[in-house]
Amino acid sequence: MDTIFALASAQGKAGVAVIRLSGPHAHAVATRVAGGDLPPRGMRMRRLRAPDGSVLDDGLVLTFQAPASFTGEDVVEFQIHGSTASANAMLRSLSDMDDLRLAEPGEFTRRALENGKLDLAQVEGLADLIDAETEAQRVQAQTILSGALGDLAERWRRDLIRAASLLEAVIDFADEEVPTDVTPEVRSLISGVMGDLEREVDGVKIAERIRTGFEVAIVGLPNAGKSTLLNALAGREAAITSEYAGTTRDVIEVRMDLAGLPVTLLDTAGLRETDDHVENLGIELARKRAESADLRVFLTDTPEDLGVPMQDGDIQVLPKSDLRESSIGGISGKTGQGIDQLISGISRNLSERTTKSGIATRERHRMAMSKALHALASAQVVLESGPDLYDIAAEELRTAIRALESLVGRIDVETLLDEIFSSFCLGK
Repeated sequence: MDTIFALASAQGKAGVAVIRLSGPHAHAVATRVAGGDLPPRGMRMRRLRAPDGSVLDDGLVLTFQAPASFTGEDVVEFQIHGSTASANAMLRSLSDMDDLRLAEPGEFTRRALENGKLDLAQVEGLADLIDAETEAQRVQAQTILSGALGDLAERWRRDLIRAASLLEAVIDFADEEVPTDVTPEVRSLISGVMGDLEREVDGVKIAERIRTGFEVAIVGLPNAGKSTLLNALAGREAAITSEYAGTTRDVIEVRMDLAGLPVTLLDTAGLRETDDHVENLGIELARKRAESADLRVFLTDTPEDLGVPMQDGDIQVLPKSDLRESSIGGISGKTGQGIDQLISGISRNLSERTTKSGIATRERHRMAMSKALHALASAQVVLESGPDLYDIAAEELRTAIRALESLVGRIDVETLLDEIFSSFCLGK
């Protein structure tokens, strides 16, 4: 394979810039740049030079020997001073060498996948970790990156291979008397895997929300103080506020971190009957976004007047408590009354939902597990029909095994790779 290089740290001025190389010529290039012998594994502080002998920088050279590296190949990292000029000079020097080329987005990680250092689920976990903005996202991504989903899939696969082998043993010795009825053990193995899969499938929606973010819609009548409340929650002027009803006509979104969870607050148009065509479009969009949101905050005395049904867990607060005789159960974005209680209520509600999340985090995971579940359900039905149909039951088990193998990228995922790795930066 080609030897590739790229800046592995962020663009721009920093304390240190990291430039990574991977491939068969990585150590030879490092020796050429750093001078002198470098250990196959280890670190040295060296003066780094361009091919013409000019000094590039003084930096730390780290060497990793295949297969004990991130990519499974020989890898070198140059840690140099983090100025833009220093990094660019180093990259220019490397690009002038014939046996090197600039890495494509995600190519280091793709090589780790191809060399068996990561499975596909771990690659997705790494992408999520790079994008993580909240503590819940970091913990979730670390769980996937650690191989937890792959370990689960391997355990399920092992149990199903055992079940299939028992059935095939009966098929192979169909003309002889088999001393043991394998049906109870096969039934137990299938039931155990199905129970685990059902729990994981049920938890994907919540897990995906942790990964992509929950949506919380603020709904109410016009001029109920929704935009003022949004600004108070965001701590900035995210939405225009006015004493005139109908100011908000589009859905305004503000991303926040609440109790470690990623939350997008939605400020929607005031819900009312109007002859204004543009405002009507905003009201219709508001209703759709409110109904599809994970949680709704009803800023009103009577939620029934808004035409958006309340769902379990939704929160109702009385608007503009600063203008009321009693502030009990009320909220005011202007004075801050009730803001802390609302944030606590939203955080508590969403945190309770996360307890139902599974390890699997993506629609791709859900589809693979659902396919395996469907095949196992068919195998269960056929299994009860007796040994004459064991060959069909065994084939259904193999279908389930293939679905689980696609979960971690062993088969049938080539079409996904370009899309997945396109989200990575050059140095990853």
